Amino acid sequence: MSAVSIFNDVIGPVMRGPSSSHCAAALRIGRLARDLMDGDIAEVLVEFDRAGSLPTTHESQGSDMGLFGGLLGWDADDERLPESGKALEEAGIKLRIETVDVGDPHPNTYRLTLSNEREQHALIAISTGGGMMEVLSLDGMAMNMDGGYYETLIWLPKTVSAEFEAAEVIRHEAGESQIFQVKAAAFVGTDHLPVLAVKRLAPVLPVPSRKDMRVPFMSCAEMLESDGERHTPLWRLAVAYEMARGNFTEGEVVEKMIAIVRILRKSIASGIAGTQYEDRVLGHQSGRFNELMQAGRLLDGGALNRIVLYVTALMEVKSSMGVIVAAPTAGACAALPGAVIGMAEAMGKSEEEMAQAMLASGVIGVFIATRWTFAAEVGGCQAEGGAAASMAAAALVTLAGGTRDQAIAAASMAFQSMLGLICDPIANRVEAPCLGKNVMAASNALSCANMALAGFDPLIPLDEVIDAAKGVAAMMPREHRCTSLGGLAMTPTSLEIEKKLGAKKAKGCGGCQSC
Repeated sequence: MSAVSIFNDVIGPVMRGPSSSHCAAALRIGRLARDLMDGDIAEVLVEFDRAGSLPTTHESQGSDMGLFGGLLGWDADDERLPESGKALEEAGIKLRIETVDVGDPHPNTYRLTLSNEREQHALIAISTGGGMMEVLSLDGMAMNMDGGYYETLIWLPKTVSAEFEAAEVIRHEAGESQIFQVKAAAFVGTDHLPVLAVKRLAPVLPVPSRKDMRVPFMSCAEMLESDGERHTPLWRLAVAYEMARGNFTEGEVVEKMIAIVRILRKSIASGIAGTQYEDRVLGHQSGRFNELMQAGRLLDGGALNRIVLYVTALMEVKSSMGVIVAAPTAGACAALPGAVIGMAEAMGKSEEEMAQAMLASGVIGVFIATRWTFAAEVGGCQAEGGAAASMAAAALVTLAGGTRDQAIAAASMAFQSMLGLICDPIANRVEAPCLGKNVMAASNALSCANMALAGFDPLIPLDEVIDAAKGVAAMMPREHRCTSLGGLAMTPTSLEIEKKLGAKKAKGCGGCQSC
């Protein structure tokens, strides 16, 4: 698969929905499935393995919403997404969702069988965390896609040979025919060939892949070795990485991050102003926090109070299906931007300086995504909240004008203190204890940033901390990895809240308190 990109895998996608690994990734899978059917889908069978995370979470955590939107060709931030199920039905697409016993090794596995009057195709794909996905097979053939290339699938007689100018060409056996999978920067022409069939699957990632792409480093140790005694600021190393990964100029990388900062600031303001959504555990609370903070009626937390306000506002926007940025995920979307923007405003920093801090966090996320995952279904909340805290700590050191090594030390210390964190969403919604965990991650980041600036020793190198988290995840029970089968999710109160929300949804009522 392609090298990690800050804007593909770490800071993004810009989206709506409660969970990036559920909603945004499912939408991207749906987009590729739609292209496979040339936009003409009559029936869809969706199958989830009983031992995976999706049978208990696909409805409440946004998998259905995202997948249906993708099958309709929508974007991840489309305002119509909450109504995608109804829109799918109105489009005349027949849908079945079933639970099966197939032993899929990945907990976020989607098995789709799509058909129309002319053809039928089966696709298996997985959500890998933070909105990223991989197609594993098509019609029973292993066929890797991550949505970064223009993919042209060409069915040809076995007697025909063909060559293409592309990043990669893979030949697959397909019964009496052969399939050429051509990965390129544009769809390839086929007029000169005796094709049996052609399918064109457009990229779904904002930063495309390309031929002969090279990145300057893939781990923190490699980065430190290549930079040596220059001690280049971490955000500049992040810019160099993304310039190589995306074929951008320095200005383009910074402008892309400034655009994301502006989206986040707008979302924070809308969250503080007030949000509403029926299928929701918690109502609007950040407004009251802001009133008390402005009146001086909260404990003096300094800039931390502003950070808490911004974190809670962003979480409320997420829970109301507003626009957020998965940074690195939707479930942990608020800790990093809330900490960076809250602290930056308190310090009088510009949006460009906010973007530099976010870029510094992005390269820390590159190391995590390259070595491990952001998916709570794989690693528990340590993969989401732990990663967010680690990234935010490096960002805050960058805001303070700290060194490269201080930023890395802060990232290591912040991640160390989050190991073992489980994922146990109350009432099967990604709201609580996610809200508190985002606040904790931001607070942890601030503390570790100050410790690093004061010269505290992290002891364990960042790469080793990431590997340790991966080892912890391997020993973590499935029930504690975002299946809604453990922790607070299984308390009597949580189950009762889920029951009440389900009853409201079934009645289609307006969210009154009577039920």
